[in-house]
Amino acid sequence: MGRVFFFDLLRCVAAVAVIAIHVIAPYREELNSIPFDQWATAVSVNSLSRWAVPIFIMITGALMLSDKREFDGPYYVKKRLGKVLIPFLFWSVFYAIFSGLTAQGYDADSAKKVLFDLPFEYTYYHLGFFYYFIPLYFVIPFLRVMVQKLDNIALFTIIAIWLLTTYCYLIKYDGIWSTEIWLYSGYLLLGYALYQRVKLTKMNTIIALIIGLSALGTTVYMIISQSVMLGEYTFGRWLSYKTINTVAAAGMLFFVFRHADALLPEKSQAIISFISKYSLGIYLLHPIFLWPMKNYAWHTGHPIWVIPLWIFISGTGALLLSWLLSKSPKTAWLVP
Repeated sequence: MGRVFFFDLLRCVAAVAVIAIHVIAPYREELNSIPFDQWATAVSVNSLSRWAVPIFIMITGALMLSDKREFDGPYYVKKRLGKVLIPFLFWSVFYAIFSGLTAQGYDADSAKKVLFDLPFEYTYYHLGFFYYFIPLYFVIPFLRVMVQKLDNIALFTIIAIWLLTTYCYLIKYDGIWSTEIWLYSGYLLLGYALYQRVKLTKMNTIIALIIGLSALGTTVYMIISQSVMLGEYTFGRWLSYKTINTVAAAGMLFFVFRHADALLPEKSQAIISFISKYSLGIYLLHPIFLWPMKNYAWHTGHPIWVIPLWIFISGTGALLLSWLLSKSPKTAWLVP
């Protein structure tokens, strides 16, 4: 399968959104400590960006479940699973060591503890993604066979059941359906279905926009209103990646961005495709460039300009470093 441009665009905007989530972290607990409009701006950006991680899973599902070639186990393990697993292990060790670096000096004991906990806990805040993303590679071969045998009625019935369980998870009605592997696997099926089984019509796009924008607005309202009512930052499960509101927002963006091929000029597409090529590297490396902001509290100011500034600094730095690492065969595997 050749490159699909709207996947490139989705990777770019998702990478920016992930960085935004990490940039706003210092503001979240500052309700009643900073002006309300500053806190609300940061929290709103966080609430409006939770679709970013699910988008990466949906793209994986759309691409891998659409592959109709005969399954090749050794190739899959080496080229698919290994492409993600090996860099993850390297960067987990790197960030365990990096975690000891503070504004006051290097804390070797803390870094050592983080390293020893690697099998059970991610070593840096952004690496948690891989602990639920990598297990999906063991589900994908079975889903790929399944979707090729299911008609639309059967496929959308399964997705509807999954959507119901994401609603149950949101309202804290837990059960066997609340397992991570199930709730994240649904994004694989959703990405495939929205790519292969749902027609790109004006009516479908309008429906997607109404559902997605409503979900985003509800999320922002619930986070701010509940926090103000309690007098402290609280979010329940509204910011989880496994809830119906996040699914709705991710599904909307995935579907609406399918229009991108016809809307953006070729020069813009070339730039976006270049950035997309290094999107995983941007994801892996951007915390290095956010370190000064977090450790020296260089986030003083209104989030409306601080957030874009640090997105640009850390995103650009991570992109350039990814590009440099990719130039040598000895380091290219670090930023696949």
